[in-house]
Amino acid sequence: MLPAPNLDDRTFQNLVDEARRRVRQRCPEWSDHNISDPGITLIETFAMMVDQLIYRLNRVPDRNYIKFLELLGMELRPPGAAQGEATFWLSAPQPQTITVREETEVSTDRTDLDEPIVFSTTEKLDIVPCSLDGGRVATQSGGSEPVPQRNEPGGNEFRCFSERPEPGDALLIGLDCAVPSCAVLLRVDCRVSGVGVDPTNPPYVWEAWTGGPDWVPCEPGRDETKAFNKPGDVILHVPRGHVLDSPPRVGGEARGWLRCRLVDTTPGQSTYSESPFITSISACTVGGTARIINARVVRDEPMGTSDGTAGQRFGLQHRPVLPWNGTALTVVGEGETPWQAVEHFGEQDDSSRSFHIDPVAGEIVFGPMVREADGAVRQYGKIPPRSSALVMTAYRTGGGRKGNVGVGRIRVLKTSVPYVARVENRRAAVGGAEAESVDEVKVRGPMLLRSRGKAVTAQDFEQLTLDVAPEVARAHCLTAVDAREAGTVRVLIVPHVASEEMDLVRREDLIPEPETIQRIKNHLNRRRLVGTRVVVEPPRYRGVTVVVALSVLPGYSRTQVKTDVQRALNSLLHPLTGGPNGTGWPMGRAVQVHEVAAALAPVAGVDMGRKVTVQLFAFDPITGERSTEPAEVIALARNELAYAFGKHSVRMADR
Repeated sequence: MLPAPNLDDRTFQNLVDEARRRVRQRCPEWSDHNISDPGITLIETFAMMVDQLIYRLNRVPDRNYIKFLELLGMELRPPGAAQGEATFWLSAPQPQTITVREETEVSTDRTDLDEPIVFSTTEKLDIVPCSLDGGRVATQSGGSEPVPQRNEPGGNEFRCFSERPEPGDALLIGLDCAVPSCAVLLRVDCRVSGVGVDPTNPPYVWEAWTGGPDWVPCEPGRDETKAFNKPGDVILHVPRGHVLDSPPRVGGEARGWLRCRLVDTTPGQSTYSESPFITSISACTVGGTARIINARVVRDEPMGTSDGTAGQRFGLQHRPVLPWNGTALTVVGEGETPWQAVEHFGEQDDSSRSFHIDPVAGEIVFGPMVREADGAVRQYGKIPPRSSALVMTAYRTGGGRKGNVGVGRIRVLKTSVPYVARVENRRAAVGGAEAESVDEVKVRGPMLLRSRGKAVTAQDFEQLTLDVAPEVARAHCLTAVDAREAGTVRVLIVPHVASEEMDLVRREDLIPEPETIQRIKNHLNRRRLVGTRVVVEPPRYRGVTVVVALSVLPGYSRTQVKTDVQRALNSLLHPLTGGPNGTGWPMGRAVQVHEVAAALAPVAGVDMGRKVTVQLFAFDPITGERSTEPAEVIALARNELAYAFGKHSVRMADR
């Protein structure tokens, strides 16, 4: 139920009490204030009439508007729940599979001022032990067949790549089993032999075989080998699709393959002139990664007793309630069949075991009874029998902007897991958003009336995207501009993210979760016009770095001014709160020197009376390559979004 405004909150008793206070001030000779006094009777009569006027006043005009939206079935959208990943590290490699069950809780640290922010896993994680005792090691030159190598401690060493390493050469490691979503430690025994390579920036990538047409990149962790130039450990985070290959890639039995593949060098990167030599490799599993959400599941909560009437409402102990497929309710005495949550009762009948959840109010609502035009009464959704007890089997609560925590902040294991020593988040949690406000739902109401839930215009696609995914902060729809993209609609989405120090946002945090993209795509496909192709993806991000030369006014700290200037530049180029309107830098809008210079004027201590020089440099956020020449204007394509990349350079002239 939408919270309607109370335009005048005075009650009958408030009016009577106020009149009595005025009587004491204005008419001190009136001493009898008992109910039997005729004057008090007149005051109460007057208060009753004013109370009726207030009652009617409270039903216009905002209240009427809110109630009309409520009649249309509109509710406040629930908050978005931040999502991310947590890595569970074992205290030591184990010989058996360690299971981290679904709904395992982890959190941030508790402080003197803030309560911990709790997350729970959304999937079961099996940390599968692995080894190379029954596995294989092979090398591959270019596109040739892999060559098996002897992998024995203290045995003969072998070349990791070909004698003259070329892009495409690979070292293949066949584990004795598949280890999806696990962290694998490779202990490599090698000697200094990889000539010509930068040990801190090796020209290779680690990949895993997932059964698809191509290998899938592994996220590298710690690498102590210095590009295979010294004995050490390499930790790889294996993707969730890792499988045994079939047919076997290097003869014998199927293996869970990992490989280290040489790639073309980027500018400033060196490669091997001679192949490194490896004596032996061993492997073990040291952890695993599971998806998490800023929410927890509440189970078996008593709701009360049904009175058998239609449209009953029951309050939940925890709110807000987040959308979740596992939400269910049980009516005691009706067997084990759970009642399911529905978005609305339009398609339900008197035999449907269904209920609706008002997410922000935290209420359970059963179907209404409606009298139709012919006088017949229709029940939408079954009503629990009279005197039957209701138990909320499971629902999920949580969410909010506070869940957008940075890297490494989730490190408390609230649910004990055997053999797990610690937990950490290697990526920031993104997607947390506050619940919709009444003012926002007022704006959304006319859009709903116009579109009727169908995606026709670009604005319809954007609004429907925000409706189904509260974790999305911005949605921008691009329609076709030429015949090649005729019938294609692209929806670019940017998730809610938390800014790090000085309002800086990392590119990897701006990539939405695959589950969010798929949910939006499914929702829009059910509402698009026939023949329309919907593509949901993040925008292409263009990093921008600014070099500023300025003077500081007397009496101001140069260090503080430098910090404030960098923060002002980051705020201007912020993808969610930057731009000229404070709603994020506009999609596809060029970054120009004069706009950047204007953002420096409000910064205290900057001497705008002297020359301020601004230079813009474009960055490729994937390769980290910066443009060599400064630009007056950095032009962006329609699907590109600018954001502050790294720290800006602020140079201060001496007075």
